[in-house]
Amino acid sequence: MPEAAELFAGVPVRDRDAAFGWYERLLGARPDVRPHDDEAVWRVAGGWIYVVVDADRAGRALVTVLVDDLDGQLAELAARGIAPARIETYGSGARKAVVVDPDGNEIGFAQAG
Repeated sequence: MPEAAELFAGVPVRDRDAAFGWYERLLGARPDVRPHDDEAVWRVAGGWIYVVVDADRAGRALVTVLVDDLDGQLAELAARGIAPARIETYGSGARKAVVVDPDGNEIGFAQAG
C-alpha cells in the first residue's frame, strides 16, 4: 500500500441530526468537513470517519480506532456522557471498548496488549 494512503471509513445512519450530534460528542469536536447536508467527516487517528445518511445500510458499520490509553479514552467518553456497551479483553492482553450509536453502528476503541 502506498505511504500516502489513508483510511476513509463510512458509517451509515438514518437520522442526520441525531447521528451528527452523537458523533460530535463521541469525537469531542465538530466535523472537520461537511461535504453536503447529509454527510459529516472527522479526522481520526491518521484517517477519517464519515457519517452519512443511508437508511438502507444504517446500523451495520464496525469501526475500531486504535488508542495508546484506553482508560484515558474511556474517561473522556464518560465526561461526554458516552458509556461503552461492552469492554473486551483478549488473550494477548489487548483491550477493546465498544460504543453503539443511535442506529446500532459499533465504534470500538482498542489498545494493544
